[in-house]
Amino acid sequence: MLDRIVSLTFPLRDNRWLYGLVVLVAVAAGWLIGTWGLTGALLVVGVPVALVLLVSTLLEPKVGLVVYINLSFVIGFTRFIEGDSPLGLSLDGVLILTVFGVLLNGKRMNWTGLRSPVFYLLAFWLCYTILEYVNPEVPNPEAWFYKIRSVSLNWFFLVIITLVMPITRSDIRWLLRLWIFWSCLAALWAFKQHYIGLANAEIRWLAEGAAKTHILWGQLRCFSFYSDASQFGAEMAGLTLICIVFFFEKKSLLLRVGLLLLSLMFFWGFALSGTRSALFVLFGGYGAYLLLRRNAMVMIWGTLIATPLLAILMFTYLGNSNYQIYRIRSAMRPTEDASFMVRLDNQQLIRAYMQNLPFGAGLGTSGAMGARFSPGHGAARYPPDSWYVELWIETGIVGVLYYLLMLAVLIGLGTYKIWRLKDPWLTIVMTAFLAEFAGICVMCYSNPTLGQFPTSTILAIGSVLFTTCDRWDVDPKTATDTTTPPLAG
Repeated sequence: MLDRIVSLTFPLRDNRWLYGLVVLVAVAAGWLIGTWGLTGALLVVGVPVALVLLVSTLLEPKVGLVVYINLSFVIGFTRFIEGDSPLGLSLDGVLILTVFGVLLNGKRMNWTGLRSPVFYLLAFWLCYTILEYVNPEVPNPEAWFYKIRSVSLNWFFLVIITLVMPITRSDIRWLLRLWIFWSCLAALWAFKQHYIGLANAEIRWLAEGAAKTHILWGQLRCFSFYSDASQFGAEMAGLTLICIVFFFEKKSLLLRVGLLLLSLMFFWGFALSGTRSALFVLFGGYGAYLLLRRNAMVMIWGTLIATPLLAILMFTYLGNSNYQIYRIRSAMRPTEDASFMVRLDNQQLIRAYMQNLPFGAGLGTSGAMGARFSPGHGAARYPPDSWYVELWIETGIVGVLYYLLMLAVLIGLGTYKIWRLKDPWLTIVMTAFLAEFAGICVMCYSNPTLGQFPTSTILAIGSVLFTTCDRWDVDPKTATDTTTPPLAG
């Protein structure tokens, strides 16, 4: 019996090289952990995981896309890592690896998808931002490299991947579920910050300079595990809008109750963020939703529901004793807000500075990048306080006008495609994607949310989905099972 156990346990006992390799790996792992501590342990775990990810992505690019989406949410946890974190570059690495996977599996890809207008729009925008490298105003090429990733490069790669990859309706459902899952975690993390307290790493992050924008009048602006409170607020407002859209469109009472609870949770997350401009994600997105539905009764009921809430915010002081409600209401009275008036004054100074710079001061010369790489540059003197103002400074009036035109064309094309859909489920899902996209575009007059993870990732993928939604359209008479709600099990 013992001999049989030994023979089963050590079938390769003659392969001494294998045992030697195992011992060598164990010794190397022990040395890494003993020498570098936590960093060594992360390497021991991370290297095998990275190898599995590498092989899996090259064999099936969808794996890389899913990992990229998840990492876009996880990247906010870098504040828990002291020193410089490579997670941002790792995110870029996963995206590029996914592109390689698409190329290696070219025979399975639908390359005719690149004939879509969204590809040409983004390709032209990418070329424009590449040409900014030779802008004589750019003082630091390294800043250009870092900035082009968030301005155009990542979006362009995601457009290629999403257009040619064989994405199914089931994949779209899983994207929604994944998005809502991470957003629920983000809301719960914010509740923990507000009602229980901050982690040591979060306190350190505030002490390093973030406190001046995240602690106002003694009140914490919750930021969850996002880059800052403004992006967290935008995401929470966006998910509130998504849940409201599904609430109006679904018939199941149980599902509607669940959606109502989710919308309340996300709305309170938005309120705790103290991001007043995120209110316009709801206003802009809700208006887009009513327009997209093209249904008189939906528009009437939607207006009847929204008008009293809007009137309470604009014309009363109800709930002002609560700081979060007071801060939301202040968004409706911008002329009474000192910070808004300062933004207008800054824009007057920027307008004077930009008179002779039709192509801008170059990527990476304003905002945080400008302060980091070229603090003495003229463009770095003015806080942009807006994604569009930031693009105006860096790409000039030519660049920002094209960018705004591109967003308008995407929204217009998506509207046209959604209006032609026959499938009810697909119509609801794409309406939700487009409404949230439109709401974020409105909000970005005040915040750089379009250039931040994870919002930029979701919006980039969403822009491809709603502008090419007709590729999933089916006749509901022959595919009744496809009307499964995206939040159903």
